[in-house]
Amino acid sequence: MQYTKLGKSDLNVSRICLGCMGFGDSNNGQHSWTLNEADSREIIKSALLKGINFFDTAIVYQNGTSEKFVGRALKDFAKRDEYILATKFPKRSQQEIENNINGIKHIENCIDQSLLNLGHDYVDLYIYHMWDYHTPMEEIMEGLARVVKEGKARYIGISNCYAWQLAKANFYARQHGMPEFISIQGHYNLIAREEEREMIPFCKEENIALTPYSALAGGRLSRLPGESTKRSQEDSYAKFKYDKTAQEDERIIKRVYEIAQSKNASMTDISLAWILSKVTSPVVGATKLSHLEAPVRALDITLSDEEINYLEELYLPHALVGVMAENK
Repeated sequence: MQYTKLGKSDLNVSRICLGCMGFGDSNNGQHSWTLNEADSREIIKSALLKGINFFDTAIVYQNGTSEKFVGRALKDFAKRDEYILATKFPKRSQQEIENNINGIKHIENCIDQSLLNLGHDYVDLYIYHMWDYHTPMEEIMEGLARVVKEGKARYIGISNCYAWQLAKANFYARQHGMPEFISIQGHYNLIAREEEREMIPFCKEENIALTPYSALAGGRLSRLPGESTKRSQEDSYAKFKYDKTAQEDERIIKRVYEIAQSKNASMTDISLAWILSKVTSPVVGATKLSHLEAPVRALDITLSDEEINYLEELYLPHALVGVMAENK
């Protein structure tokens, strides 16, 4: 395993982050394909043995059961200073808005519930899951500053936002002596490269870590078009993200296959090798033990400039997904 610093922090993270959205009670949330606790534990244990020390979950994953499964497994299989734990909090609900629960109180409630779910005293990285257009940015930054000051989180990160929003928030934090976002978890892979326009150049300039999700586009970059899995058949959000551009994306996916054949590697190996050449630590999910093999192999694969160009040159602009402009 390879390790690197997470942006400006002192967190030493594995180059692979295990995404834990696939863990949780399948009868208690929006996904029907998630793993039960016993199977989740086996994957987490195996990930630790392979040197993966970075784990990402969220309070909304299967109504908190992902956090519960992950927290219990990590406590059982590793010492607290041997892993980096991240979780995320959502926007305020309409009910909270109607009940006058402001952004500060919302964050306090969320972190306390997450720590209870996880069975931990703190998380290493607390992530703002999606920009909330109905809550003042100042309240969000103040709430996060309190979380860090109280020792409930060591650092803060953000997900699903525009570059201007990240820049605005960090500038405000800098002005007021508050913690800044040290990482961005955006939607980025070979068939969704809109982050390259503004977000990635900005983050490189500011030394903000890139920890993108959907590194394999919900598995689409791991198999030839036409092949399917239980998740691909039932994951409605992934269909929303990729079905509209499936025909355009197929040409790129076929090139992944060509390079994989030439290197005697899997399509997953090549797709992950590409993204590892671009970012700090991609978030990679696993619902089978075998899913952990390719991310580790990909660390040892170096793509030439010609191969990278061959993979990238057919890309066409895509509509943004994840970043929702709800300020209309």
